[in-house]
Amino acid sequence: MVMTQVLPEFAPPSDNDGGAVSTLLEAPKQQTIALRKLAPEAAMRRLELTIVRRLEGFLQGDHLGLVPGPGTEPGDARVYVPGQDDVRRMDWAVTARTTVPHVRDSVADRELEVWALLDVTPSMNWGTAGVTKRDLGIAAIATIGFISQKVGDRFGGMILRPDSIKRLPALAGRNALYGLLGKMLEEPIVPDHAPGDLALSDGIEQMNRTQRRRGLRVVVSDFLTPGDEVVDPTVPTEWERQLRRLTVRNQVLCVEVIDAAEMEFPDVGELLIKDPETNFERYVNTSDAKARALVDKASAQQRARIAAAMRRAGVGHIQLRTDRDWVQDIARFVLNYRRTATVLHVPPQGVAK
Repeated sequence: MVMTQVLPEFAPPSDNDGGAVSTLLEAPKQQTIALRKLAPEAAMRRLELTIVRRLEGFLQGDHLGLVPGPGTEPGDARVYVPGQDDVRRMDWAVTARTTVPHVRDSVADRELEVWALLDVTPSMNWGTAGVTKRDLGIAAIATIGFISQKVGDRFGGMILRPDSIKRLPALAGRNALYGLLGKMLEEPIVPDHAPGDLALSDGIEQMNRTQRRRGLRVVVSDFLTPGDEVVDPTVPTEWERQLRRLTVRNQVLCVEVIDAAEMEFPDVGELLIKDPETNFERYVNTSDAKARALVDKASAQQRARIAAAMRRAGVGHIQLRTDRDWVQDIARFVLNYRRTATVLHVPPQGVAK
């Protein structure tokens, strides 16, 4: 998908103060949203993100672990070993059925470790509704961070640039989360046609290789591959294979950020279409209804292919738009997620849930 740029005679509103609308004329120079406006923390306290994959770690937390240990979730029953097992853990129901003393193990509670990958490549610098896709992605990370963190949970981040991947260590606490969000907002804007050969698949693969502890993984991007013109939903995307590997050990959420003008091409007269990551440029008369219909159809097919790839990978899929309230969209997703998470995140055969 390409980025649109209007002709020079268009002037952004004077009260925009270099916000998202100015990205139509030039590359953004600063963030389009303040840290304090990323997500209403008070409203997020009413929501809880469902974690269905069991975790591993060293600290006691509020989520199910993979190994036996102290916890409230009952595990397997086994034969009682005198002198080693606590008689208070005796399972009297199994003992009565088998006439052999049995004890019931419990499953340890573990802390959750969340890692979020933020795509800041040039295609994310565009926005027509008050916020850029890049900053909308940071707002999504903030919202997910607020609703997923409990005592002892840690949140870390990775920032994908065309030439490098920056790692922000996982730390516990709300202050640490605010610090991570501030660093993401302060990350320098990537200019158009910036050198580098890293793609979204590289970021996902590095997250899979370097963050070995099981947990929640969040991938935030527009999921657009430069130069990819395929719209057939049966054809795998460039990043689908890496996403599948990430889901083997982790529960994965993909946040797809899009701009309103990408889905509904505006009627603004003669328009110069440019791709910020390739050399594609073309003038289009957007007043031509047929031209707008063709572009809208291609965009819809492109998004349908992305959605199909995520379904095949078995990940949670959230689609956010720059012209909508992202908090409401995420809240709606979380409420529906409670019913679908167990079925959606089924690990491959032979992999512990």
